[in-house]
Amino acid sequence: MDFTRICVDDNYRLIYKFLFGRFWVNCMHRYRTHNCGQLTSADIGKGVKVSGWIHKRRDHGGVLFIDLRDSYGVTQLVTSQQEKGINYLATEDYDTILHASYESVICVSGKVVKRSDDTINNSIPTGEIEVVIEKFEVLSKAAPLPFNVNIEQNFPEDLRLKYRFLDLRRQQMHNNILLRNDIIKFIRTKMWEYGFSEFQTPILTASSPEGARDFLVPSRLHPGCFYALPQAPQQFKQLLMISGFDRYFQIAPAFRDEDARADRAPGEFYQLDIEMSFVEQEDVFSLIEPLMHSLFTKFSNYKVSDTPFPRIKYSDAMLKYGTDKPDLRNPIEISDVSHVFKDSGFSVFSEAIKKGACVRLIPAPGASALSRGFFDKMTLHAQKEFGAKGLAYVSFMQDGTAKGPVAKFLNQNQIDELKKISNVKNEDAMFFVCDREEYASKLSGLVRTKLGEELSIIEKNVYKFCWIVDFPFYEWNEDEKKIDFSHNPFSMPQGGISALINAKSDEEKLQISAFQYDIVCNGIELSSGAIRNHCLDTLYKAFELTGKDNEFVRTNFSGMVKALTYGVPPHGGIAPGVDRIVMLVANEPNIREVIAFPLNQNAKDLLMNAPSVVSEKQLKELHIKTLS
Repeated sequence: MDFTRICVDDNYRLIYKFLFGRFWVNCMHRYRTHNCGQLTSADIGKGVKVSGWIHKRRDHGGVLFIDLRDSYGVTQLVTSQQEKGINYLATEDYDTILHASYESVICVSGKVVKRSDDTINNSIPTGEIEVVIEKFEVLSKAAPLPFNVNIEQNFPEDLRLKYRFLDLRRQQMHNNILLRNDIIKFIRTKMWEYGFSEFQTPILTASSPEGARDFLVPSRLHPGCFYALPQAPQQFKQLLMISGFDRYFQIAPAFRDEDARADRAPGEFYQLDIEMSFVEQEDVFSLIEPLMHSLFTKFSNYKVSDTPFPRIKYSDAMLKYGTDKPDLRNPIEISDVSHVFKDSGFSVFSEAIKKGACVRLIPAPGASALSRGFFDKMTLHAQKEFGAKGLAYVSFMQDGTAKGPVAKFLNQNQIDELKKISNVKNEDAMFFVCDREEYASKLSGLVRTKLGEELSIIEKNVYKFCWIVDFPFYEWNEDEKKIDFSHNPFSMPQGGISALINAKSDEEKLQISAFQYDIVCNGIELSSGAIRNHCLDTLYKAFELTGKDNEFVRTNFSGMVKALTYGVPPHGGIAPGVDRIVMLVANEPNIREVIAFPLNQNAKDLLMNAPSVVSEKQLKELHIKTLS
């Protein structure tokens, strides 16, 4: 009999397995016949081989139970040092497995038996059976662990990242990374179903003067020159559309030298990069909405926003929610009430309004029943955490009487108008923010969020999506005292080149909107996108209004300028962040919990010790000298 042929030729495997039964277990696979999540009551009586890590161990007076874990699940092993037991092991072997360290890797051959009724574990697929150890081998001993991986306990993040390979053995982290795999697989399959082609774009490319800081890579062959890691495949995916490909996608890495946040990984992240030809804004929305709805519905038990998702103008978002990333689970909506306070007796506000400030009202449903301490706490929090000068408020009693520091400065008509504007009822309260518009929006948004949390009115177990649209094309650069791009210089301004030509003053330029959009879920921006500028003259004009001439555009975006001269289809796209999607679905508060090997908050890889000092020889090859 040719056993080599049995091992290498799949056509013969099932035949020999059927003929030789348990002989297959011992000869056909070195390490396992089943994984640790596979055995069920249907396998009782079979001889099997399983391999994995020693997860937990329980010694019940000479009867030893071991939970063996692999990527697929846990199987309970059992053995004994009692000579008359059916699960008897020789004393030497029993002592070896009894004292084998946690997380050591072992291979076990044995027989599947039914657990006693009182030990059945219905929480795992293998909970009705256990494997009686007949033979085992320690494949790899584990040193003492820096932290336990068989319990879900919070350990210092730097310790976890230093031993990330151990951290990923913990069930929750293991599940997060497998979830990430499943979501990416789902996305990729959907995009192919939608008729998109998957292409790869360069990782080594040219530095761009727009956007965040680049990661630079020195060139050995071209002294003094540098590649840049792409902040996004933006120009390349546009070039693919110009090349005649109609629908592109890629699960693409992007690199930005930015500080970490809870929802932003420093250095590197992944996005679902998409571009489409001959489309308008609504075509992009019509693609993304069913994708997001089906993805979040499939991978969570939460309710997901019905399609179409709400479209909210940028200006409305900043007014009603104080942010362009509104969490619609919070029912509070902010109102501008500057006109009410303009002629009021509250001079603190009326005088500020004369100097260009505005007043925003933030409702607090049901807050009037709370103690004075609640209002003092909100004021103190706004001052300490948000940098506010103060936080005025009015509270309405059950009979409609207005109380609070501001109430005495308002007449009844003004109070009635405030209640009408904000839809505030008796037993509610209202907070007020007064500042320049930019700061008033931001501060009122922060107060809105804090109120939602303190009053426990943020809806739970839901994913609420929305689109933010009509972003301003330009913004005022306070540092340089000039007009600058607010979002993406390659976006199409609404109204095209005519809107740019007709904008004479800075005020008129700041009124131009762009075909730019963000998709937001539960207060987290998943992606920005835009309909692109496919006209070279419009691109030149857009940069001209920021003080940059045609030569600047040709020098810094030479590939795009060249391509825009040879016939360009109208096109647009978007790039939802994969890490943020997984973070939301996994219900994790920090994005590093869904990335296998992330950098820490200080952009350091504690496992691989990066960034690190390199040798003088390497620097010399790259024509680089370091400052001592």
